[in-house]
Amino acid sequence: MAKDFEELLLLAQEKGPKRISVAVAEDKGVLSAIKIAKDRGIIEPVLVGNKEKIALIAKEVGLNLNDVEIIHEEDGIQASRIATELVMEKEADVLMKGLIDTSIIMKQVLDKEIGLRGANVISHIALFEVPTYHKIFMVTDAAMNIAPDLVQKKEIIENAVNMALSIGISMPKVAVLAAKEKVSPKMEATIDAQELKIMNEDGVIKNCIVDGPLALDNAINKDSAKIKGIESDVAGDADILIVPDIEAGNVLYKALTFLANAKSAGLIVGARAPIVLTSRADNEEAKLNSIALATLMASMGGDYA
Repeated sequence: MAKDFEELLLLAQEKGPKRISVAVAEDKGVLSAIKIAKDRGIIEPVLVGNKEKIALIAKEVGLNLNDVEIIHEEDGIQASRIATELVMEKEADVLMKGLIDTSIIMKQVLDKEIGLRGANVISHIALFEVPTYHKIFMVTDAAMNIAPDLVQKKEIIENAVNMALSIGISMPKVAVLAAKEKVSPKMEATIDAQELKIMNEDGVIKNCIVDGPLALDNAINKDSAKIKGIESDVAGDADILIVPDIEAGNVLYKALTFLANAKSAGLIVGARAPIVLTSRADNEEAKLNSIALATLMASMGGDYA
């Protein structure tokens, strides 16, 4: 089990290189992360985009292109389509967004002809390492699903469990977050949390332990849970935090990043292959961590739905 990002990177190296298809690859931050991941034996990149621009940036960041496949395509939409097709046709294991809007590459991912949509809802998962918590943990969904219903939350949990398994967490502990720990008919998040817990107890949601509703302090702090009389295998030891909606997820994500100086990685999952879809504001380290995480998910084999 990877306990921090350095262990995650080492685990990705052990699994051997995976082919990563980068859509519109002429981006300095992306190519910097690609260089490090390639040098560490984590990936074999396929760069799709403007060949001249890619070469100039690669020289700037020290990326040797002698053994790197480059597919020249100046049109961003077409480059995104080609990169997605490479993954769909099993010529690459991971898709990564380069210098292109998220909406454009996701349109290719969801395309019925060449896309990567699976059976589950497609969701975003962020993996964090903070000095105030005893292990790495996940937050979902901060970027894709605006107001997921009960079925979508079930599938979001399943996506997160798949990621947890890929980094060696055999029975992840899932905390379904709400503003309070007691079920209230006035708060839909608490009702959904209770239902998800029951689904887990009934074997509908498998390979994890689900508890909720839990407030954030109870989910990550045993003393807080004890003071409130909460007896739970999850409380104070959560591996996965399920937020009620995108606003809560986005605020938590950015608070951890900018206030807690958290190390992070982020992926789009639930598709037929993991998708590295980092923000341009993410630093080189976050992009590298995301690449490593994606290769570990790819190492599991099969679809990610």
